[in-house]
Amino acid sequence: MIKVLFICHGNICRSPLAEFVFKDMVAKRGIADLFEIASAATSMEELGNDIHYGTRGVLMKYKIPFSRRRARQITRLDYNEYDYLIGMDTANIRNMNRTFGGDPEGKIYKLLTFAGSGRDVADPWYTGDFETTYRDVCEGLEGFLEELGY
Repeated sequence: MIKVLFICHGNICRSPLAEFVFKDMVAKRGIADLFEIASAATSMEELGNDIHYGTRGVLMKYKIPFSRRRARQITRLDYNEYDYLIGMDTANIRNMNRTFGGDPEGKIYKLLTFAGSGRDVADPWYTGDFETTYRDVCEGLEGFLEELGY
């Protein structure tokens, strides 16, 4: 079982988008049973809130199944629980390292590095552009699957 945790600032836009898009990708490839997939936040700002309406809109547009959920914050325990801790931007990576006390096992990644880019995933909270975020997430996830050999 490959355990993957997608992480962004509030866990209402980018990380749940990555969570549900990745679940859909692995389901369509017939490998969903090989993965445990979740998402979380680095901050406490949106704890308990469901995904952003813009994220829901993009998921519905592309017919990607999703469910109601509650934003949660990462904890130090997540480092031992997951194989891949994938942040959306440089600030997420910094905050993840702070929470986890570093990355001695090399589990922390920025999503778009799997696509060969140092760019951050566009944050629709500020831009309002969920389409660009969706494209960034898909680009990173395709690279991640390729890295894993799928």
